[in-house]
Amino acid sequence: MFSSLARLRAIAFTLSFHAIFSYASESSLFTSSVTYCSTPETLLIQQFDVEYFAANQSVSFNISAESVDSNVNVSASLLVNVFGIEPVNITIDLCGILNGALCPLPEYNFTGSDSISLPDSISGIIPPFIFKIPDLEGYAQLTLIEVGTGDVKACVQATLSNGLSTRQRAVEWTTGGITLFTLLVALWHSHNPTAILPYRLLDLIYLFQSIAVSALLDLNYPVTYISFALNFAWSLSLFSSSDDSIQDAINNMRALTGGGLANSTSSSAVAFVNRKLSPFNSDSASSSSGSISTLSSLARRTVNSSLLQQRDVAVVTSESDNVLSAGIPIYVSTINIATANAFMTVFLCTIMLIAIAIFVFGVGWASLLAMEKFRLGPAERRSRLKRAYPSWVRAWILRLSLVMFIPIVVFGFYQWTLNDSWLSILFSVIAFLGIMIAVCYPSVVVIRSVRRSEPSVLYTEPFLLNSYGPLYAQFLPSRYSFFLPVVVAAFFKAIIVSFISSSGMAQIILFLILEVALVLRVLILRPHKVRGADIFSSFLGIIRVVCSGLMIAFVQSIGVKPIPRYALGLVLDVINSITILVVIFNIALHSGIQRLWKRHETSTPSSRSSSLHGSSDVILEKNAASSSEDSSSDPFGRPRNPTPERNVPLDPEVNQPYNPSSPTATTTDYASTRQRDSESTNFGSVLPRRWSFTPLHTPTDSSALDHSTPFESTLSRTSEEQLEKASHSRD
Repeated sequence: MFSSLARLRAIAFTLSFHAIFSYASESSLFTSSVTYCSTPETLLIQQFDVEYFAANQSVSFNISAESVDSNVNVSASLLVNVFGIEPVNITIDLCGILNGALCPLPEYNFTGSDSISLPDSISGIIPPFIFKIPDLEGYAQLTLIEVGTGDVKACVQATLSNGLSTRQRAVEWTTGGITLFTLLVALWHSHNPTAILPYRLLDLIYLFQSIAVSALLDLNYPVTYISFALNFAWSLSLFSSSDDSIQDAINNMRALTGGGLANSTSSSAVAFVNRKLSPFNSDSASSSSGSISTLSSLARRTVNSSLLQQRDVAVVTSESDNVLSAGIPIYVSTINIATANAFMTVFLCTIMLIAIAIFVFGVGWASLLAMEKFRLGPAERRSRLKRAYPSWVRAWILRLSLVMFIPIVVFGFYQWTLNDSWLSILFSVIAFLGIMIAVCYPSVVVIRSVRRSEPSVLYTEPFLLNSYGPLYAQFLPSRYSFFLPVVVAAFFKAIIVSFISSSGMAQIILFLILEVALVLRVLILRPHKVRGADIFSSFLGIIRVVCSGLMIAFVQSIGVKPIPRYALGLVLDVINSITILVVIFNIALHSGIQRLWKRHETSTPSSRSSSLHGSSDVILEKNAASSSEDSSSDPFGRPRNPTPERNVPLDPEVNQPYNPSSPTATTTDYASTRQRDSESTNFGSVLPRRWSFTPLHTPTDSSALDHSTPFESTLSRTSEEQLEKASHSRD
């Protein structure tokens, strides 16, 4: 098992790293986003694309800019920040280069692209590892300062990237495909309400959702962790697409119903991230160029509005209202979904999921009607499927409700805090009430049934087990209510994410408390029927506790440096990746794939017995295992299925208790039974004494038809032996 898991892990890491580093062979740095860090006065920029190639130490640029002021002499300050470190911080006197062509700044539009080589003194400053690490956190800032007055005439910031990221489209499609495969197999296995695979499907989706939700807190995440968590945004019904028709429709709906927040755009969201957070890692209180200290005064100045409307570069300052805060705003905006559009995106995806479910259930019901009409299959089977189908549908509606519980509650609560569109708020209330009814009503039915009877009724009543088994069927009867803490914890996580978004420390501490409480409950109560399920659930709980504890370092007030935070983000990525592989491997074991290679094994009695004894500790339930430990006569305990293959009822005359007080009656009954059986067969006939000594001879017909009882034959043989011994002694 461990060797197979190691191979699976090696293959996954090889594929992922090959995808991540496929772009790294070019060893380049380029600008991924451009914004103004102050309101522009002199220089207006429409395009600013710069890329550095390490192979030939050259820089390619494509710039479109316009100078609007006359007779302005400026100096340029260039600042490069990588993981909070400033390897480049220089000031260039523009009047001293290009024979003074830039002093003063000429008034004309400049549009051009070219590639120039850099001297070794400049290219040697860039360390080689910058080109190899994913999700580089760095930016370059160009500030034009007027000579003499010191006023900032222009300030431009451009984030840097090397093309590597932990967010990969292949990971999204692979995890989605594995989830779809698990769903299809679980649909087949779910005819048995106690099958393991439907529960593993929920565990897999919960794992993806927990990774995604952990990136929604008010923490200073490294970019690598947010990028990794975006691979599982689909588990929260957040789908990014190059087609903006859905987002445009949501924007129009919000505009018509009182929405005033920013709409979704196709531009990069990293340009609008708060400058205190990654990838900028900049302290607004200090700046070597002095540009940030004058932002407040620059923000109050006015320029020609017609010129500003022509630019494609946004102004992002510390006082701008378009700055993205940590948590949900940064997460959803990175996949081109506006903060105010997040819930409506989840709501529309939920509607689509409901439509797909109705179609699938309708096809299933139509198939049953077709079987009934055309007499396909045995009548008993058709009747049984028709009776069980409504309960099967209710069970899957409950599973879908559990899957959509976290997305709807989290983003529904968050929509209430925005105060944007009244129609979005109305839809959020409707969705919240619907999901609460879909989850709470089955819970109430289960608890009420136990109170009226006993926990065993949940496992003996077919209607309850087939309809509401997804809540409790994997647990022991005495631990049937263990599903409640999981649902309650998810509800409180939604409250923490949505309503305590101003304090990252409080959020992560509360998350850690909830995770510790859940894992301790599993370790102490051991609620599952099988030991392996307890171990598996404990493993997932411990992983969540460890990840929540490590994310305390992302709290802004703690002030962990960017490089340790980045390294910690990579550690979290690796831990979550290994956890995903373990869950996928567990799903593969329970999906029936192992039967493919088991068919090729030799089926000798010794191998079968050894495999049975070797796997007994894994497949036995806790109660059966404990009863086998109490048995002193048989080390393996009682067989799981002692019933013979041919379960033929015994003859009432034979199946009688032994009565030692009446041996004559017993002997008579046995003789009558033997006499009756001998009429049709000669098995069990008592052979003559000489037959026991001469096996090569066959019995005579008279001996074969001898109907004396065994007791009488034994007496006759014993008497003959005693007489022979007596005659020999006399001789």
